[in-house]
Amino acid sequence: MSNLDFRKASFFQSAPTLATCPPETGREVAFAGRSNAGKSSAINSLTNNSKLARTSKTPGRTQLINFFQLNDDCRLVDLPGYGYAKVPLATKQEWDRNLSEYLHERQSLVGLILLMDIRQPMKEFDTMMINWAIEMEMPVHLLLTKADKLKKGPARNTQFAIEKQLREANVGDLVSVQTFSALKHQGLEQLKMVLNQWLLPAEAIEMEAEEG
Repeated sequence: MSNLDFRKASFFQSAPTLATCPPETGREVAFAGRSNAGKSSAINSLTNNSKLARTSKTPGRTQLINFFQLNDDCRLVDLPGYGYAKVPLATKQEWDRNLSEYLHERQSLVGLILLMDIRQPMKEFDTMMINWAIEMEMPVHLLLTKADKLKKGPARNTQFAIEKQLREANVGDLVSVQTFSALKHQGLEQLKMVLNQWLLPAEAIEMEAEEG
């Protein structure tokens, strides 16, 4: 089985709650992050489709769980942004409830891409998401977005500091980190490699390695 072609991604379904999500077949990877982290831009860059995920100058416009189909067995999921959306408190609490329910109970979820602005990494929500994933023994890949806003040295230093933090917390085996820029399409190949490892069944990857 060859690697996934992310350019074939197509919008599949939006769901406000876990009960309205698509059937739990195959595998899916969720993209999560604070409202200003650049989730939609990252998904659009990954799929080479600027119109696939809605982007907005107003943070927090993603209010539903959005599913994108890669093939019959694989999906990408854009989760509601956390934080900056100017909505009533009751609405925000409902988003948080639906997000928590999805993350805890969705059986087809195999990994989490956690996006954070490289200039403001590891805020309270980011740490909470990492801790949740570790409890569930789910792999997390941290995407330090908007890396083009920093020079290479400071960007690298931020990545190294986070990697050190993860090592000291003894979670380096479950959590990986990279820098990323949707604007410059930097870090795409590394992201694709992680997604292929998570979404393609292990036996298919092993078979391909043996054939090679």
